[in-house]
Amino acid sequence: MTEAPVNDWDSCQRDLGVYFKDVSLLQQAFVHSSYLNENPDFPLPDNERLEFLGDAVLDFIVAENLYAHFPQLPEGDLTMIRAFLVCRESLDEIASSLGLGRWLLLGRGEEATGGRTRQSNLADAVEALIGAVYLDQGLGTTKEFVLRQLEPFVQRIRAGGISPNYKALLQEFIQKQTQVTPSYHVTEAIGPDHERQFTVEVVIEREVLGSGVGKSKKSAEVEAARIAWEKLRCSHGQKGLCVERTEKG
Repeated sequence: MTEAPVNDWDSCQRDLGVYFKDVSLLQQAFVHSSYLNENPDFPLPDNERLEFLGDAVLDFIVAENLYAHFPQLPEGDLTMIRAFLVCRESLDEIASSLGLGRWLLLGRGEEATGGRTRQSNLADAVEALIGAVYLDQGLGTTKEFVLRQLEPFVQRIRAGGISPNYKALLQEFIQKQTQVTPSYHVTEAIGPDHERQFTVEVVIEREVLGSGVGKSKKSAEVEAARIAWEKLRCSHGQKGLCVERTEKG
């Protein structure tokens, strides 16, 4: 049977400020599927089930905290803030601040292609870690751990230093209705390389929800998502961030 790599899990727990009763849960939170592909006899499963659980626990903790601490905000604004707090970019930032990349158990191919610093791997590890803390320590300790990591982001929110993550908002909105993920397609790219302009459509089941233009594919996708999200929210009669942009014509 393949044994666990020699990692200093005591140091890991000190860094996290959480001490596990069952250290195997902590270890499992860092097992990437690529590691199991190369080590099929490894005694622990990968972190995907923990990631699933941690995602749900994180959503609950964030929603409860926002509901309690921002009583003046409508549902739409709370949804936008929650999307900012739980998006991959924020989770990647948390993972980097905790140095989680060094604890990941990766296959050689994943390691060689930068998997230790890949945003998706780090964000997934944060969610898996939250799931592991919840199973080992319960909800109270998990809340303390999560809210401690999110405090810098909450301060940023209070200072007005965030902008809506429209792609995350749109995906969350659509998946609540249909369980389908929207896709983005470049329909036009014009101009010279240094002044390129992209047009992108966001589509779900062959229906175009919105079209955006930007100087990069990413900015055009964000604009398409913004248009689609605001249109869908307004058509469903929801308030909050559903605003008329008459000042722009």
